[in-house]
Amino acid sequence: MAAAAAAPDAVAASEAPAATATAEPEAGDEDNREVRVLQSLRGKICEAKNLLPYLGPNKMRDCFCTINLDQEEVYRTQVVEKSLSPFFSEEFYFDIPRTFQYLSFYVYDKNVLQRDLRIGKVAIKKEDLCNHSGKETWFSLQPIDSNSEVQGKVHLELKLNELITENGTVCQQLVVHIKACHGLPLINGQSCDPYATVSLVGPSRNDQKKTKVKKKTSNPQFNEIFYFEVTRSSSYTRKSQFQVEEEDIEKLEIRIDLWNNGNLVQDIFLGEIKVPVNVLRNDTSHQAWYLLQPRDNGNKSSKTDDLGSLRLNICYTEDYVLPSEYYGPLKTLLLKSPDVQPISASAAYILGEICRDKNDAVLPLVRLLLHHDKLVPFATAVAELDLKDTQDANTIFRGNSLATRCLDEMMKIVGGHYLKVTLKPILDEICESSKSCEIDPIRLKEGDNVENNKENLRYYVDKLFSTIIQSSMSCPTVMCDIFYSLRQMAAQRFPNDPHVQYSAVSSFVFLRFFAVAVVSPHTFHLRPHHPDAPTIRTLTLISKTIQTLGSWGSLSKSKSSFKETFMCEFFKMFQEEGYILAVKKFLDEISSTETKESSGTSEPVHLKEGEMYKRAQGRTRIGKKNFKKRWFCLTSRELTYHKQPGKDALYTIPVKNILAVEKLEDSSFNKKNMFQVIHTEKPLYVQANNCVEANEWIDVLCRVSRCNQNRLSSYHPSAYLNGSWLCCQETSEHALGCKPCTAGVPADIQIDIDEDRETERIYSLFTLSLLKLQKMEEACGTIAVYQGPQKEPDDYSNFVIEDSVTTFKTIQQIKSIIEKLDEPHEKYRKKRSSSAKYGSKDNPIGGKAS
Repeated sequence: MAAAAAAPDAVAASEAPAATATAEPEAGDEDNREVRVLQSLRGKICEAKNLLPYLGPNKMRDCFCTINLDQEEVYRTQVVEKSLSPFFSEEFYFDIPRTFQYLSFYVYDKNVLQRDLRIGKVAIKKEDLCNHSGKETWFSLQPIDSNSEVQGKVHLELKLNELITENGTVCQQLVVHIKACHGLPLINGQSCDPYATVSLVGPSRNDQKKTKVKKKTSNPQFNEIFYFEVTRSSSYTRKSQFQVEEEDIEKLEIRIDLWNNGNLVQDIFLGEIKVPVNVLRNDTSHQAWYLLQPRDNGNKSSKTDDLGSLRLNICYTEDYVLPSEYYGPLKTLLLKSPDVQPISASAAYILGEICRDKNDAVLPLVRLLLHHDKLVPFATAVAELDLKDTQDANTIFRGNSLATRCLDEMMKIVGGHYLKVTLKPILDEICESSKSCEIDPIRLKEGDNVENNKENLRYYVDKLFSTIIQSSMSCPTVMCDIFYSLRQMAAQRFPNDPHVQYSAVSSFVFLRFFAVAVVSPHTFHLRPHHPDAPTIRTLTLISKTIQTLGSWGSLSKSKSSFKETFMCEFFKMFQEEGYILAVKKFLDEISSTETKESSGTSEPVHLKEGEMYKRAQGRTRIGKKNFKKRWFCLTSRELTYHKQPGKDALYTIPVKNILAVEKLEDSSFNKKNMFQVIHTEKPLYVQANNCVEANEWIDVLCRVSRCNQNRLSSYHPSAYLNGSWLCCQETSEHALGCKPCTAGVPADIQIDIDEDRETERIYSLFTLSLLKLQKMEEACGTIAVYQGPQKEPDDYSNFVIEDSVTTFKTIQQIKSIIEKLDEPHEKYRKKRSSSAKYGSKDNPIGGKAS
């Protein structure tokens, strides 16, 4: 992966239009069109172990973990109480909308009364992320101190001038021009007040000068020049004019330290750079951008093992998405997959076979097939292949095959709204209630009444179960169509088992959909925050019961799968004919071709919600507009904000009135991660909590308003303050925008699928797996020639090859298409490498040289 990341504008660039033809473009055309550089991060925070205990009698800690891009937190896990080996088991996925140096994971100890204590961190350089891709790895936690927590870069120019002193001797004057910094961290959520110290350091000297403090900015423009006299030895001659002599070169260096001015508190170190004066050995001038570095003693400790370790699974991708027409041949081949006989010879199936992690293939494949209405036939075909190898009806669709993973991903994509309308009201009630539901005698607290707890738990289970079995009309059509196919195939495969047609469906809709959403509502955006530990325990008990209630086998055979005695006793309350009939009726309804989600529903689609800051729409009593924390909620009809979740809306913007949604320059209010919702009244200025959240809100707002009439073609990237627009200085508040609006994005407000990006991801996976593709091709040849395995079984025993001739032909097509796509990618990489010169702003010194 290239270390020189694209400028932020490239990440926020317009989505490419859908391909309308498969004709290949002329060579060199990609030079004249935009290539989008898109980054994403996927993975899992698994667990920590052997964390440093408290020194007191209570050695346990209440721990949580965060993900940070440099110093910006973009994700936080739930708190695991009273543990030195907390098990988090939280998956994450998000797009990365900006450049960064380090991806860091911080382990914290939660403190109610004081600031949370940082126990340790795992920091991985961007260019090293590929070394850990797709693998679960234990990382030792590193110590944290202010000297090691740095981010940003400095623009510096050095010059040497020759001076003649008053006594006639010649000396050199070193000129240090500190021009600017970029990307300094936020301090306590706000832009910092930075200044720099500039020092000339040598064996016997340490001359230091200081810039002025720049207020409330992460991108200060210093433009200050400092002069240092460089002493000369007696051996100086005119021949070496404008050069520092050899003996001085190794002894002198310029050191620039960045600080945040603390006013009444201690200044905070922001990073440093060291530039040896010998960079001027062959030139009188040197100008470059440098990445800020930690201090020499930063992040160094002889006791790093004492802090514990963290197990992570990280998959970082950086895709160069070409214009749509380049992907025509690959898209066509992939979209033919459902029609290929046998399905194992299709390009989509082969991709799943050769990828090291099937999930890598499933994510883009499902999105692409779903976008073109090809997922149902493909999923049906691969599920049928699964059934051929299933000998026991009780284990139907229980493994992690390509079929089950495709269906899991499909339900996550299309079932989000279904979960919200079905589960969210009850989950809100459970999470906001303090009712105890613990029924494990070992876990009961003093004063708990187990019979009362059982009643509480039964109340929640009954309410949730009743809502689920009445929700069939809300089940998405795609899910119903696939469930119908699964049911028919299962009945054909096991004709003597009357229950298997129902367990085939329930193993997905209850086990892999509802039960998972109940136990982790935050992951499915059903709750704004992680539930606390007691609530998680309640949700776990409910999820286990719902999962077993939905299992047709457990109900119809009058037995449950619980290992715990207390759960077996509790479940006896539900082994009644009414529950069996209710589950059967629900499974019949969602697996019938006649049951589709109601097309005439007037229920608005819930798209996104969360806590952000908005700038006051009116003036306060003292005439100053401020920022207030508000709860934002977006549906397919309106954007609202509220004082708290569940409270009445304080302000409403109908979606039809949104004219544009764009980023707002940091300089407008000296705040980062701001965007503006431009509508028929005054613009709404909003500050998100981090860059990932801001990017997600902008994307979903753009999608929901994309087809609005009277959308703007231009906008003002800065705010209107003190009688003029900061960006263009126009005085009229109604002046036309000075910058073109970001172009359209995919129009589906519920399913955000960028088919070019998904196809690019598939191209990258084929490229990374060429060696395995080659082995599969050889295996096909061996089978075709010898009519059976003649080599060692390990050569291809892991591949599913039903028709070696058809599979061989598909592999040949894949290789040909990949080779053709390699050409524009390689051309772009060379162009990008040459344009991002080492030492430029996009590729600063201290990073990985291009």
